[in-house]
Amino acid sequence: MKRMTAVIVTGALLALGGYLALSPKAGEEPALIGAAMAQEEAAESEAGATAAEDPATEETAADQAQEETAAGDSSAQIHEMVLGAEDAPVEVIEYASYTCPHCAAFTQGPFKQIKENYIDTGKVRWIHREVYFDRFGLWASMVARCGGEDKFFGINDLIFEKQDEWVPAPGPDEVMNAFAVDQLRKIGRVAGLDDAQLEACLQDGDKAQALVEWYDDNRDRDEIESTPSFVVNGTLVSNQSYEDFARLLDSELEKAGE
Repeated sequence: MKRMTAVIVTGALLALGGYLALSPKAGEEPALIGAAMAQEEAAESEAGATAAEDPATEETAADQAQEETAAGDSSAQIHEMVLGAEDAPVEVIEYASYTCPHCAAFTQGPFKQIKENYIDTGKVRWIHREVYFDRFGLWASMVARCGGEDKFFGINDLIFEKQDEWVPAPGPDEVMNAFAVDQLRKIGRVAGLDDAQLEACLQDGDKAQALVEWYDDNRDRDEIESTPSFVVNGTLVSNQSYEDFARLLDSELEKAGE
């Protein structure tokens, strides 16, 4: 799955503040939806002008925004989600989008074998990083992270397993948004999260902004253009079968003298 234009996605996601107001008064459009759509349109029309701005000015503004986010709310601190031994000889960073069918197939297939044969045996340290192609993937990420590190991978598996049930079919924005959030809430409750926890996580605008900035930094640094993608001991590799992945991991283990 190829990534969308970053400026449009980022504008829409940040405007949403991470949460969709699902119960507006009769005749009203949820405020966050309206803000998201307006900013998405503005970001698209202003993309050319933004590219022409002074890079130094942009960098200063971005740094200031990041500092304000970190200072404003401790919930904005983003933690890496990791499986495996800290001192494992091979490190794999997975980049996956919750709305990507290939990512779901990898999680439900090859990853289970990799976990059994390489992660659980101490050979591989596995880092999962979310990719945000759309607002639905961001909301799914916020639900997955809602239970903390202990529950993350269990909820992660559920979200991918039930991808066909919660990713909305094309339709009016309000209908798609309401459907996706309602179904993600159900997944969260199945995983043991209560309604108060879920509401707090979905309404955490600082966390939403921090997640998007974190994703942008990771994507640019590791040159991620599609999902799932993997960085194996510093080398970017694409999606592949378990057999091919196993050969790659065995080669890295051999280099490490394992």
